[in-house]
Amino acid sequence: MDYSLQNDPGLLILMKQGDVAAFTELYNRHWKPLYISARNILRTPEAAKDVVQEVFASLWQNKAGLDIQHPKAYLQQAVRFQVFKALRSDKMSSDFYHRLTEASNEIIIENPLLFKELQHIVAELIQSLPEDCRQAFLLSRDQNLSYNQIAERLNVSVKTVEKKMSRSLRYLRIGLGRSPISLFLLMVFTYFQRFF
Repeated sequence: MDYSLQNDPGLLILMKQGDVAAFTELYNRHWKPLYISARNILRTPEAAKDVVQEVFASLWQNKAGLDIQHPKAYLQQAVRFQVFKALRSDKMSSDFYHRLTEASNEIIIENPLLFKELQHIVAELIQSLPEDCRQAFLLSRDQNLSYNQIAERLNVSVKTVEKKMSRSLRYLRIGLGRSPISLFLLMVFTYFQRFF
């Protein structure tokens, strides 16, 4: 069989039946652009290779239970998720937020509907915050006030503002973790990075 003539869904069907040659063709067809995408964000060839290898290893290991309609899009999202995991594990590095912003911007550009859905979820979560937490949070986010300025505005201590902000961010993280697009939870960190 000439696997190069098969389309991606056809290769997936064969792969689910244990066809190693179909998996190899899928890998050869997609590894390079996935690697380049990961390398552009992670900046190190070794880390990018690890990400792509992890994605394809997982694809093979879980082949029997996969229900993938669009293999190329699935692989791109899987690589992005692995990139976010790699960034999160390296979050103490000085350029963590810069690289995270780049990754998030790529998703925003390529998936505007996904980003709109995320914005909608975030807006709903903010509205469901307790009034005092929401007020402090919106003063920080929308008016870019410092904790000291918020404390003065609300006539509370800076410690109280810190607690309200910490509570708000924890609530948002938990809420987003329950959403159907939890793969992109780290985008929130970019959206709220000035609070960290």
